[in-house]
Amino acid sequence: CLATLIIMLVGDTYTLINYVSFINYLCYGVTILGLIVLRWKKPKIFRPIKVNLLIPITYLAFWAFLLIFSLYSEPVVCGVGLIIILTGVPVFFLGVYWRNKPKCVNRLIESMTCWGQKLCFVVYPQGGDAEEE
Repeated sequence: CLATLIIMLVGDTYTLINYVSFINYLCYGVTILGLIVLRWKKPKIFRPIKVNLLIPITYLAFWAFLLIFSLYSEPVVCGVGLIIILTGVPVFFLGVYWRNKPKCVNRLIESMTCWGQKLCFVVYPQGGDAEEE
């Protein structure tokens, strides 16, 4: 969010849309690649929807072409998009990967999570009571 706010203050909306489009297509392709890898490595797990592997492989072929074309035609936009994605790496290590955090860091993360949930009306906090309907 902070990177997006900075880009909005410095750049224009068209550029931000280009950054986000590249990020979205990159994430879609990685997701489809993960689907194919799981189909090969764990073929026996339950899947509510199972499609022929020809569909995701065809999608990946077109995706690779579009991604390579984007990297060739607009390398700066793609580079900034990758930098935006990489801004989440420290957050991942701080919140997920680092297991033995001090209590003050845990309290800070929990309070930020609770605040974000209340702000976005996403999930009731653990200590709060849900409204009865």
